Order: sequence, then structure tokens, then C-alpha cells
Amino acid sequence: MVRLLVSTGEVSGDLQGSLLIRALHLEADRRDLPLEVVALGGRRMEAAGAELLADTAGLGAIGLWEALPLVLPTLKLQARLRRWLADHPPDGVVLIDYMGANVNLGLRLKRRYPRVPISYYIAPQEWAWRVGDGGTTRLIGFTDRILAIFPEEARFYASHGATVTWVGHPLIDTIDHRPERQEARRRLELAATAPVLLLLPASRPQELRYLLPAMVAAAAELQRRRPSLEVLVPAGLEGFEPILDRAVAAAGLRARVIPARQADALKPDLCAAADVAVTKSGTANLELALRGVPQVTGYRVSRPTALVARHLLRFNVPHISPVNLVLAERLVPELLQEAFNPEGIVAALEPLLEATSPERRAMLEGYGRLRDALGEPGVTRRAASAILDQIQQAAPSL
Repeated sequence: MVRLLVSTGEVSGDLQGSLLIRALHLEADRRDLPLEVVALGGRRMEAAGAELLADTAGLGAIGLWEALPLVLPTLKLQARLRRWLADHPPDGVVLIDYMGANVNLGLRLKRRYPRVPISYYIAPQEWAWRVGDGGTTRLIGFTDRILAIFPEEARFYASHGATVTWVGHPLIDTIDHRPERQEARRRLELAATAPVLLLLPASRPQELRYLLPAMVAAAAELQRRRPSLEVLVPAGLEGFEPILDRAVAAAGLRARVIPARQADALKPDLCAAADVAVTKSGTANLELALRGVPQVTGYRVSRPTALVARHLLRFNVPHISPVNLVLAERLVPELLQEAFNPEGIVAALEPLLEATSPERRAMLEGYGRLRDALGEPGVTRRAASAILDQIQQAAPSL
């Protein structure tokens, strides 16, 4: 029996982890290799066939002050993991995104189990998010192989001495089925011709505080200008629904909040039905692009965190949206910090709501180039094969 530890956090990590775990089980079956997957992740990974050691889907924050409430839960999780590892040493480890926690875990595991292969899948985006004088985290020192999802990521880590395999972006594997627009609207009980706005405000609890007010205020203003506008707000995590309901009501917005447990299954229909979207920067940008939804993106953190990032860490990047990072151009409008306000969102969205506008046409054309840059289908299968190859090479008797 091969025991594989998979570690990630936050909603996007849980999603990508679930896709990988399904592929790992399929590849292990093909090899007639008994496989046990134990995970730090979320309910999606559990449903995909992992034994969940701890639920980390809600343990995510960007910013110094924003992360403080998570310190104690994280310390408790680490203690629990240490106890588990003492009785259940793994044959292999896969780290997915979740930079701070996974870098610390990887360093600890490599010291304790130097012969156990560690793969980093969806590594920190240091090629794009370098601060100060640049450099890398310590992950190259403990990672046996980086499974890169972006071409530039593969080039960056290889140039710093890592063993890298570019597998492509896993979202490529999820968009083969694209519902027909009118059928999706029928299932969602939307008017056939009404403009539809999709709001994707948060996958972390702290993001609701900083992003949601501007989003719902902008949507309410657009709805005043276009009374037929339909607004859909899928919840990023269970428990977000009451917060979203209150914010929608306070803004005077007519919108439908979609519970988190339904949102995953409805995602293809939501994207097929939407004319435009407003989203926080992250994986959702790529998914919207691959599903052909014009979008505006942005991000805000607390004022103290922003001051530290700008003046002490000298944080300065050309783009924050993965779409723009991959294409190395400002295809998707980005609104950061003070610029992420209702007026700015409305101004960026209105041209995209016009079916024949140059802005909308240019964005959709750019999405085609993005798809070409993210690799070929079969991403998770290639990643799973590389992970199991590494484990079997390290321990041929398995």
C-alpha cells in the first residue's frame, strides 16, 4: 500500500486537489498499485477519495493583520499533523499552492523523511509576485520535483536549479463541456435576453469585508441604469450565504445568492449564462476566461497591510490577474486597493456589457490566446503519473 500525503488550503486548493486525487486513483488502478491518500484539504478532496486529516479550506488569508485570527487554528493543525506523521510516515508527499503553510511543512518533512519524494504542484507564483530584490522561497531545497502549471513558472524554477515538469494548467481539463447559453439560462430560470452579471467576491472570509461592499454597490448602480440586469452571487464557502444576503439587501440590489453546496455543480451554467463578471484576483479569473466570460477583477487588503506591502516590502508587480500574467499584457481590467470602488467597477464593466464593443471583442480574442498558452488536456493525468513515477523510483518494491 502506497500512502500519499496531499496538503493544500483554501477553496481553490481544495478544488485542484480533488481533480488531482481522482487522477491519482485512476493512475494507481491502472498500475495495480494500492493507494491511500490522506489530505489536508476540504470536502471536495474528501469526495474525490482522500481521507481528510483536517479541513483547511477556510484557513486562508492575504495580509499581515488578516492572518492573525488564523494563527491559533494553524498551530493546532500543525500539532495534529505531527502526531499523525509519527505513526503514519508517508511514501510520498504532494504540496499544492498554500505557500506559507506548505513551505514550512515541506522543510519539516524533508528533515524528518529525507528519502520521501516531495512534489510541489501549483507552486507559489514567485515568477510573478517577487518582492524587494526578488529571489525564491526555500521550496527548491526540499522539493524533489515541481509540477508547473504555467510556462513561465517552469522557466523560472528551472533557471533557479529546480527539477521541473510542465504539465499545463488543470483548468484545461474541466472545460470540455460548455453548456449552451439559452439552455443554461433556462435551467437557472433566467430571462432569455436579460443581461446577467456574475459576482465572485471571495474564497476567504477576510475578503468579504474588503471586496464585497464595492461589488454589490457597483452591481446596484448598474441595475439602476439597466433595470433588467440579473445578478448572481455564488457563495465561495459554506457559511458565506448570510453575509452575502445582508450585503445584497443593504445595497438595495436585486440578486440571487447561490449556496456554496450548489455553486460547484452550477458553475458551468453560471458561466454560460453570464454576460460579464466581477471577481477577486485568483484562479476564478482563469476559469472565467476559459469559459469565455468578460470580466473585471481587483483586490483590496487592510490599509496597514497595504502600507507594509508598498513601502517596506516594495511590492510592485505588473499584473495581479493570472490572465494578464500569462499573457504579459493588461487584457482584464485590474482595480487595486483604493481603485476597487463602485465607480471604478461600473466604469470598467459598462463597455463589456455591450455585445459589439471593442473592449469586449478584444477580451474574447485574448482569451483564445490564453487557452493556447495553458497546455493540452490531460493535465491531472500527467501530474498523477509523474507523482507515482517518483514514488516508485524512490522505493522500487512498492
